[in-house]
Amino acid sequence: TAPRAEAPPSRPSWRFLPALVPVLAAATLVVLVRPGASSQEQEAHDPWAGTGTPPGVLEPTRSKGLRPRLDVHRQVATRTERLTDGAPAQAGDVVQLSYTAAGHAHGVILSVDGRGAVTPHLTAPGDTSAALERSGSHLLPRAYELDDAPGFERFFLVTADAPFELEGVMAAARVLAASPDARTAPLTLPPGLDQTSFLLEKSTP
Repeated sequence: TAPRAEAPPSRPSWRFLPALVPVLAAATLVVLVRPGASSQEQEAHDPWAGTGTPPGVLEPTRSKGLRPRLDVHRQVATRTERLTDGAPAQAGDVVQLSYTAAGHAHGVILSVDGRGAVTPHLTAPGDTSAALERSGSHLLPRAYELDDAPGFERFFLVTADAPFELEGVMAAARVLAASPDARTAPLTLPPGLDQTSFLLEKSTP
């Protein structure tokens, strides 16, 4: 087994805001703490080993029908704007996520950043996938202020037709977060899990 580097202390990732503009008022702004420096904890083993599920990179499927979709909305003064994939962002931006499950019943949302940290945004109690609304677009009930992690913030929506364990997805995200390809490469997931991602390019204020 490859030796692991000692993880530095956890740090606050999203700063609490006292209030949001009316468009986001229904969302709860919370403070999340990312796991300690995943960039120094590259997994030396297959994250799906022992699960009985063969690994494989599942690229986003291309079909004529609706696909799962992840969107990011940013607060701008008294309104919000829906961002495009690859949009510029900076520390202090307040963002809210929304998803379209396109018929999938279960999923998780997480993010990786330029420091190699991995943060879950939508899961269920017990470290499993959350039940999704199968149709329509749905905002998550929390908004976040981006921290000062450099380079980028990349959000993933992983979906399936049946419940699945969170740990395998989180392990795959930790491996990707420690990779130089974290900005563009897909998660290494087993067949049956679909994924889509949304990238924010971070700039210095």
